[in-house]
Amino acid sequence: MTAPAFSAPSHLAPRAIARWLLAVAILVFLMVVVGGITRLTESGLSITQWKPITGAIPPLTHDQWMEAFRLYQQTPEYQQINRGMSLPDFQFIFFWEWAHRLLGRLIGVAFALPLLWFAWKRAIPAGYGLRLVALLALGGLQGAIGWWMVKSGLSVRTDVSHYRLAVHLLTALFIIGGLVWTALDLLALARNPRAHRATLRPLALVALVGLFVQLMFGAFTAGLDAGYVSSTWPLMNDHLVPQGIAWLGSLWATLSSDPYLVHFIHRWWAWVAAAALILLARKAKRAGQRGASIAINATVGTQVVLGIATVISGIALPLAVLHQAVGALVVASAAWGAHAVGMRRA
Repeated sequence: MTAPAFSAPSHLAPRAIARWLLAVAILVFLMVVVGGITRLTESGLSITQWKPITGAIPPLTHDQWMEAFRLYQQTPEYQQINRGMSLPDFQFIFFWEWAHRLLGRLIGVAFALPLLWFAWKRAIPAGYGLRLVALLALGGLQGAIGWWMVKSGLSVRTDVSHYRLAVHLLTALFIIGGLVWTALDLLALARNPRAHRATLRPLALVALVGLFVQLMFGAFTAGLDAGYVSSTWPLMNDHLVPQGIAWLGSLWATLSSDPYLVHFIHRWWAWVAAAALILLARKAKRAGQRGASIAINATVGTQVVLGIATVISGIALPLAVLHQAVGALVVASAAWGAHAVGMRRA
């Protein structure tokens, strides 16, 4: 059976796909925000099983809730930290982990079904099918990474591995960047059928690598609760280089696992990443994308202020969640700026 051709004008197909991808990017952004709340409320280990299909339905009866609570009571987190927790308190943390996983399922459906529809209509422009399938596969992998992360905290440990948390967060942010980049390529194609796809220029690569390092240490900071080691700024407990740094056997282990050093690096590497992104914003403006320049400058400036405010507040929940949310917006704006710099005229 021959699939029907896309009946709309050829420039409408890329535009429709681009809008769909940006809508999915918004959903991934929301998932990052909910993930931040889940982490900050220590909710991530409340669901001890991975049921991709049936897990979408939460416990509905008292007996089902008690069974879920019983499973949680067997974890080291409950036995060593939350012993004596009431059922309503458990239901609170369960809600955030369930909402986080439900959003993941929703994103999977919101990506897979339209992708199948566009493929059936033969509306996907040449050269984009493999990229869209790769993004779908990456989303599926992200679900597996999430369970891999949670599993690290269900035995022996009282929390998840900060390395696995970093992989989980960085993958989500990479997906946002990939969705934005692909959508921008398609919008350029809608404006000009002869438009080339953007390439990653050296300056953009340097800026994105600097941002990656900052995001990685931000994830380490979150996973190690390293934000709590100092609530003063710019000095850390009256010292530029904080006291309390301990050698953990190797340079990498110390850099990535000592809370004081991780916090210190995250705090000061931010300025390196910000400077690189501001240069990228200037380059994007010269490329004719003033909107991308404004977005980068606005999100980077806001993120710096939020980072300082979060530290000074003692990691207040609303500020910490906003800090993670704006971090995702920095990634989206950086992808926009890098794309602007990498566009070539047909």
